[in-house]
Amino acid sequence: MIKKNWSFDTLAVHGSEGIDPHTGAVSTPIYQTSTFAFHNSDHGEALFKGEAEGFIYSRISNPTQQCLEREMAFLEGGEAGLAFSSGLGAISALVLTLCRTGDNFVSSNTIYGGTHANFTHFMPRVGIEAREVRATHLDELEAAIDDKTRLIFIETPANPNLDIIDVAGCVRIARKHGIPLAVDNTFASPALQRPLELGAEIVVHSATKYISGHGDTVAGILIGAAELMTRIRKETLTHVGFCISPFNAWLLLRGLKTLSIRMRKHCENAMHVAQYLSFHPKIEKVYYPGLSVHPGHDIARSQMSDFGGMVAFELKGNREDAKHLIDGLELCVSAVSLGDCDTLVCHPASTTHSTYSTEQLVEAGISENMVRISVGIEDPRDICSDLGQALKRIS
Repeated sequence: MIKKNWSFDTLAVHGSEGIDPHTGAVSTPIYQTSTFAFHNSDHGEALFKGEAEGFIYSRISNPTQQCLEREMAFLEGGEAGLAFSSGLGAISALVLTLCRTGDNFVSSNTIYGGTHANFTHFMPRVGIEAREVRATHLDELEAAIDDKTRLIFIETPANPNLDIIDVAGCVRIARKHGIPLAVDNTFASPALQRPLELGAEIVVHSATKYISGHGDTVAGILIGAAELMTRIRKETLTHVGFCISPFNAWLLLRGLKTLSIRMRKHCENAMHVAQYLSFHPKIEKVYYPGLSVHPGHDIARSQMSDFGGMVAFELKGNREDAKHLIDGLELCVSAVSLGDCDTLVCHPASTTHSTYSTEQLVEAGISENMVRISVGIEDPRDICSDLGQALKRIS
């Protein structure tokens, strides 16, 4: 029997139900099927009318997917979850469900480049306006709201410069205006931050990252009130086809079992790397909320249990110096994405955030000489040694 007073580490391993109650399976089975048989024609009709519980077709729902949704909701402290084929699929479904043509939503302006492109290029095509603001300044966030605003969306810690947004402050604004607040919790994971406990209504994950942890799947998750998750499934996910595959759902369930121990190592290593870079003569600035000099340090301490595995820094140099540094790495991998066991390094301005214009990069605090590191679980001395030898090559 699962006990609510168990620690997060224990709950992440055992889940909300523990051993499969139907089969005794310790590992959730992969229901690798597209279609489910009806008991009879009346049963099929009842399922389609929503008058009976069960499964019809894996685009709509699947037992392995259902288990993942239940476990993510359990770990985030939400009523229900909804799994998607990607993080952008989850975000798109959220916005398309809550907004109609002529509506708008307010977003923090320092977000994943793919999300930014979705908000500024795709959503206007269906008549939905994204108003990107500096959400670290709560007055700017509130000033962007009007009677057509249907959602507030923030990402904290932010990609790539680790901006920390005051979730509780955003909650107060959202409640004042009667608007739901969604928090992209990808950089933290529920092991470090649980926005629903801080008052947010919706949590978003690119589960590709820390939930998976091994760089072997692409997926997204929404968590929130059961009524809203049901609405998003019926109105958007089912019709647009953002469904996750049973195998990918199973990979994420497997990832949850080691989430806590991986996040502990990611955080420990990231602090080691951030401190090393802070004293390097060729580094202009280090962005890591665990450092006391980070402007969001105190807020991060209040809403996170640790500071995460992401570090960014600015070289004393230019865009080409940053790219030259990455090309000189031997252990760390030059790649996008994050949250893998391997340390991944990228140049945001030319890769993950190349969807931003030059002006938007400046407004979002993303410099041309910034490098982002997803610190892996290798020996931190080896990571720092590799960064050190690459930095030596920069004039």
